[in-house]
Amino acid sequence: MDVLGRPIDEAGDVQASDHWEIHRAAPSYEDQSSSTELLETGIKVIDLMCPFAKGGKVGLFGGAGVGKTVNMMELINNIAKAHSGLSVFAGVGERTREGNDFYHEMKDSNVLDKVAMVYGQMNEPPGNRLRVALTGLTMAEYFRDEKDASGKGKDVLLFVDNIYRYTLAGTEVSALLGRMPSAVGYQPTLAEEMGVLQERITST
Repeated sequence: MDVLGRPIDEAGDVQASDHWEIHRAAPSYEDQSSSTELLETGIKVIDLMCPFAKGGKVGLFGGAGVGKTVNMMELINNIAKAHSGLSVFAGVGERTREGNDFYHEMKDSNVLDKVAMVYGQMNEPPGNRLRVALTGLTMAEYFRDEKDASGKGKDVLLFVDNIYRYTLAGTEVSALLGRMPSAVGYQPTLAEEMGVLQERITST
């Protein structure tokens, strides 16, 4: 779907009974989980050399074409099949081809029912690209906070691809608003925008 929650996969309208705003407060410290449990990804080199903590944040850095998105595809596939976990993928400034390839990869792996994808693609206005990360984050919060019959929320993996294009979209919006740029031409509100996004990515 797009930044406004409208489907773009030609599979029909989303029948929603609830609507959440994308601008929400981060959970308070007492509501956050203090668990130190490890997340078993099924990717041996990650589990051995750089294990992920549940509820934590991990950055995946690398040049163009080295396999960052492929790594994410593998993580989503493994988590869906091994742990029945849900994943939310926010494509910030994604190339249309990459978004299409990612969708079909998930479809071919039979994990579409375990992943929600939201795109603000490269050809869209900077406002859409800036806000799509918050749309994806709100979707992840919904799955995390909606309690099932046992009173527990779901385990959710949130992927934002990529955070640099989120920053660039903010720079473009800032320039359009006529704000004075800060160092290296970035928007003066960069630290605040990044903080608002990062603080909401947490386990409860």
